[in-house]
Amino acid sequence: MTTHKKEHRYIPFGIKLMLTYSLFIIIPVLLVGYAANIIFTSSIQERTREINHGTLEQMKDNISYKMNDMSRLSGMLYFDSNLASYLRHYEEGWVSYEATTKQLLPKILTTIEAANNKMRLAVYLHNDTLPEIYHDYKNADPLNNEGPLFDLYHISRIKDNPWYVNYPKERYGETMQWKQIEGDTKFGHISLLRRLVNMNDPITLEEIGFVRISLRLTDLLESVDSEKIGKGTKIFAIDENRDIMFSSGDTDYKLGETLSEEKIANYWVIQDEPIPQLNWRLVALVPTDIMEKATEKVRLWTVLICLACYIVFSFAGLFISRFYSRKVSKIVRVLDAFQEGNFQKSINFKGKDEFTRISVALNEMGQNIDELIQEVYMTNIQKKEAELESLQAQINPHFLYNTLSSISRLAKFGEVDKLQRMVLDLAKFYRLSLNEGRTVIPIKNELEQVSAYINIQKTKFGDGMQVLFDVDPDILRFTTVKLILQPYIENALEHAWYGDRINIRIVGKLEGKLITFQIIDDGIGIHPEILRQLSDPVESVNVGYGIRNVDGRIKLHFGAQYGVSIYSKRGIGTSVSIIIPAQTDAHTSDRPL
Repeated sequence: MTTHKKEHRYIPFGIKLMLTYSLFIIIPVLLVGYAANIIFTSSIQERTREINHGTLEQMKDNISYKMNDMSRLSGMLYFDSNLASYLRHYEEGWVSYEATTKQLLPKILTTIEAANNKMRLAVYLHNDTLPEIYHDYKNADPLNNEGPLFDLYHISRIKDNPWYVNYPKERYGETMQWKQIEGDTKFGHISLLRRLVNMNDPITLEEIGFVRISLRLTDLLESVDSEKIGKGTKIFAIDENRDIMFSSGDTDYKLGETLSEEKIANYWVIQDEPIPQLNWRLVALVPTDIMEKATEKVRLWTVLICLACYIVFSFAGLFISRFYSRKVSKIVRVLDAFQEGNFQKSINFKGKDEFTRISVALNEMGQNIDELIQEVYMTNIQKKEAELESLQAQINPHFLYNTLSSISRLAKFGEVDKLQRMVLDLAKFYRLSLNEGRTVIPIKNELEQVSAYINIQKTKFGDGMQVLFDVDPDILRFTTVKLILQPYIENALEHAWYGDRINIRIVGKLEGKLITFQIIDDGIGIHPEILRQLSDPVESVNVGYGIRNVDGRIKLHFGAQYGVSIYSKRGIGTSVSIIIPAQTDAHTSDRPL
């Protein structure tokens, strides 16, 4: 008991030591806090200006990105030499009809579908043998209409309009204008204006048409939001005459009104460089009281931090006196953590006593066990990923080789339309297949991949193949390993033909917690010997690598209880069943390969 009392007598000494320590610490803390308050107060205005200027710069970059996107869309028409050749072919009747339906309209629809925002595309043609196709908007906002918005007019409709007459001289690939013309101001639109020129004569650049792309100002300036800077802030887009073209925030200023110096006298003004092509400038008006509030906040936080530091240092001295009496409990907690599987837990004792040796031994043991577990875990993951990569690599080269062979044949025989459709579908197929390197994709994307593949094959086989989809919409919200349907459709088209036609049915349904896909064809069927070899683990190595590929990937990712089964009868057809679990993104841990 005497020893216990002697140990207790050291506690008051520890508190005294803590108070002395805190006394010497609080003086530099106060000095640092005072200096920090002065520095922060003097520099906060400049820092805030830089942040807000950066916000305006980001808004301008977003606007420039959308404008460049519209320029890219107009370039799809501008740089299309094939389209230019059709527009210069002055011949009525069937030639005019074919040029409109097979060249001009598909190109226009492709341009509209490539847009990220809703827009209206108007094309004015010098070739009056081509028909006019346009909507009657009845003085209403054209962008409120549903469906693809495009109009074809003859150039005679605009030849006397000032904006067309005063359009600048053509410089190849560069000349374009952003202006509000005709009804743009009324409906809050803005238009990109660009010529269509004869690509076969790059010297004279003969005009063969004119393009007008109209979109809402709110879509173009969507990123201009005063809330991004602060409450009470106003942001204006002004032209070279300082007339207000767009505003964000609570303001009484009207569009078209001039933003004079008197109106901005009581605000902190931040403005950016003019927006390229548009020649507009973003101006932000920040209330001056925001700066005062920021200064008060800095001062308050400085006081609170200084007070918190004093309290922390004070309690630190108290805890030091209890440090050694808590060593054993720390060791027990670490051992409990090890027993629960948490080998990241560690303790650090200073000194050269038994506790230090125990802590070092426990830390090393936990680190070694954790490294061994991680090594085994990563080894298994790498092995599994290597197997997935090997299996995945077997499908795409085979399909790409077949498709490129078909493209080569189409090019050889000059079937340009079919060649174009096949190339577009191939690009769509691989865009969905790559899917940013993910192995697990939504079932919706898998079905889109299959549709792109079928479109490619229809270009190749024509009416000789018929494909019917019978898919339960409930399965679209789940995910799957990618490329599990296409190999079997490819297998049917390569090996199952019986006569001049083949019919394929693709079924997808939800059965409890399972998703079942079926690919059914009425082809010649699979020979019984090949079916037997496919089911044999040894002999299947030499046959049906595409079938084994899909089955192997499903088993590797979802488990051995899932996979592929095949039923086939000669002369009747083949039915392939694919079973996977009904899982969403929350239940999968997809790793990019």
